[in-house]
Amino acid sequence: MKGIYLLGIDIGTSACKVAVFDRKGQVKAAATGDYPVYYPREGWVEQNPEEWWEAVCQAIREVLEKGQIAPEEIAGIGIDGQSWSAIAIDKEGKVLTNTPIWMDTRAQEICDRLNREMGENEIFAVAGNSLQPSYTTTKILWYKENLPEIYKKIYKILQSNSYIVYKLTGAITQDVSQGYGLHCFDMHTGTWDLQMCEKLEIPAEFLPEICSCDTIVGTVTEKAAQQCGLTAGIPVAAGGLDAACGTLGAGVIHPGETQEQGGQAGGMSICTDSYQADPRLILGFHVVPGQWLLQGGTTGGGGVMRWFEREFADYERMMKEETGKSSLDQLNEIGEKIAPGCDGVIFLPYMAGERSPIWNPHAKGVFYGLDFSKTKGHMLRACMEGVAFSLRHNLEIAEEAGAHAEVLRAMGGSANSLLWTQIKSDVTGKPVEVPASDTATTLGAAILAGVGVGFYKDYEEAVALTVKETRKHMPDPDKKAVYDRAYANYLELYRSLEHMMK
Repeated sequence: MKGIYLLGIDIGTSACKVAVFDRKGQVKAAATGDYPVYYPREGWVEQNPEEWWEAVCQAIREVLEKGQIAPEEIAGIGIDGQSWSAIAIDKEGKVLTNTPIWMDTRAQEICDRLNREMGENEIFAVAGNSLQPSYTTTKILWYKENLPEIYKKIYKILQSNSYIVYKLTGAITQDVSQGYGLHCFDMHTGTWDLQMCEKLEIPAEFLPEICSCDTIVGTVTEKAAQQCGLTAGIPVAAGGLDAACGTLGAGVIHPGETQEQGGQAGGMSICTDSYQADPRLILGFHVVPGQWLLQGGTTGGGGVMRWFEREFADYERMMKEETGKSSLDQLNEIGEKIAPGCDGVIFLPYMAGERSPIWNPHAKGVFYGLDFSKTKGHMLRACMEGVAFSLRHNLEIAEEAGAHAEVLRAMGGSANSLLWTQIKSDVTGKPVEVPASDTATTLGAAILAGVGVGFYKDYEEAVALTVKETRKHMPDPDKKAVYDRAYANYLELYRSLEHMMK
């Protein structure tokens, strides 16, 4: 039978994820493909898009073999990707240089200059976002000032998902949800502002035509089919931002519904049907037409736990075979033994600078409150609580901007931790629902393709069929009271140290 599955591809920070879904959102098979992150200098964080493509090809072949899926059974392909890439390609489609990714802050001086010369308010009025070095805008200008020979060869600037779309189909695209990375993108209308392009000195010809995220922009070429094991002719949707696709995959499609992100990065996305911008937050278009997402994006998400496990869990990794429990499961058990508030230990989760709401690329991670009585468990739980505090900080700023979240719908690897999810509920004072799929982001990408090819009649049907709740965490008022005091100390700790984080 032909066309009974959808293929979702997620270009994450540490790996790509590929999954095949049936009509009800059940995972037929899934695979990952790893690739490195490069840190050539302080503040520089790069990846090679060609390594993304190699990993995607390997993962697609693996998923087809693992699920015993014939390529012709794939009805459509959707792709999501990390934000704020600046993939420079020439007319032949060759990648000219590694792309700085969302954690890269090398263009801070360019941001400072533009904000001073053009005025922060003028830029914000068009883009709905403050000008920060992590966005795509100043990365393009950094190429111009620091890599002039490469800059002269640029034909187009692509985003992470649009690069994989290009490799699959040959189509050069820009979806509307990734437009927010460029400050010549009019957040009111979802179009390029040519006057702002001129003011920012970003050539309009670098920018692909904007399309809806569920638009079928092409089909798999013969060359791509040979490389990744698919068959030529499969429709491919434009796709979108990973956080937005994850929001869709978590079932957030109506105003007021909110996704809590627990991938490498942390944060939240509140769905709204009106323009609600705040310079302390991030505003972008949802992958669902007619909706925006008011987002809080932090560097300290699941990546904090990956770091902690890598650096401090040698014993748990050694005991994995004896206990039958993963190192992360063992760490969760250690963290559960520590009381809420960690006996005064506080962690600032600014492990790669920080994005919203403080926007400080020089911010650093900090443990405060250590003494000889403190244990690894205190530090572990403090990491979880610190990430939860950063989530609360963003939610509070969003409320000041007029966007209120009633219930959080959790996604990403962190949602697998019952302890961490409960901590987030207790810290924020909000119920947290966890959808069934552990692959919300790839599911969201697949749904885009499904709507695009008519696999689903609309997003209401797609979400009703595919998104199911597995558990719900309710906030504990007593623990919330403890966390209120700890949260006040968290905010004061950063205010006290901010002058040192320059």
